[in-house]
Amino acid sequence: MNIKILSANPNLYSTQRLVEAAKKRNHTIEIINHTKCDIVIEKKNPVIFYKGKKLDHTDAIIPRIGASVTFYGTAVVRQFEMMRVFTTTESQALVRSRDKLRSLQVLSRAGLGLPKTIFTNYSRNVKEIVEQAGGAPVIIKLLEGTQGIGVILAETKKAAESVIEAFNNLQARVIVQEYIKEAGGADIRAFIVDGQVVGAMKRQGKEGEFRSNLHRGGTASVIKLTDEEETAALKAARAMGLGIAGVDMLQSARGPLILEVNSSPGLEGIEAATGKDIANTIIKYIERNVD
Repeated sequence: MNIKILSANPNLYSTQRLVEAAKKRNHTIEIINHTKCDIVIEKKNPVIFYKGKKLDHTDAIIPRIGASVTFYGTAVVRQFEMMRVFTTTESQALVRSRDKLRSLQVLSRAGLGLPKTIFTNYSRNVKEIVEQAGGAPVIIKLLEGTQGIGVILAETKKAAESVIEAFNNLQARVIVQEYIKEAGGADIRAFIVDGQVVGAMKRQGKEGEFRSNLHRGGTASVIKLTDEEETAALKAARAMGLGIAGVDMLQSARGPLILEVNSSPGLEGIEAATGKDIANTIIKYIERNVD
């Protein structure tokens, strides 16, 4: 097969591992910087050019679209879909997953457990917002934040009100979520490929840090999911329409609570924690879907 990875950074661990796995299975694979693609739209003839070359004879793509270029990256994925090329992440699912508020609404409709979340249109009644989230401490998140950036723990009611007011004045949209104390600064990531959990890890924030992101110094260890956690992760990925997903959950007294469903989950942490060849699993997923 001829596979293309849509990635703006060819040196990333995940990108390199996918290249390695594809070559081991005797596929032709190329890294394409999707931000440098030109899209040609005309009647019944969708075309993509990259560095002056027409991209044809492509069997599958693996989108690794950064959050900052979601709009254009999604347009490129959509163009490949119009060219009848298999994609491991469909364009609509990618758009849905990048919208934090929409994602939570989709997950809520699917009946999944979530931290109580409040979103308002720059409301001046910040005291009521904090109370609606269960009172301090609360988590305040920028809607556009990624990898733990733009996530704040407000430990007191006064601090929470001050932070929300500050973001309102900057016209930065935020969501306010209840703080799950029993999670202890840890979360679980379930890595899903083609409707199966292929690996799971528990991420623990460093001492004094409530965010468990590995990019922020957190550590990861392999974990065996409970039946309830596995069911929730699979249901979340299915609700979001994602064939490949990293489902982040908190362990709480009322069961697993979904934090986020990531459409471009990194491979480095999960492969290191589990010792599994997740990249190879992704290539096999493509093989099952491409004639």
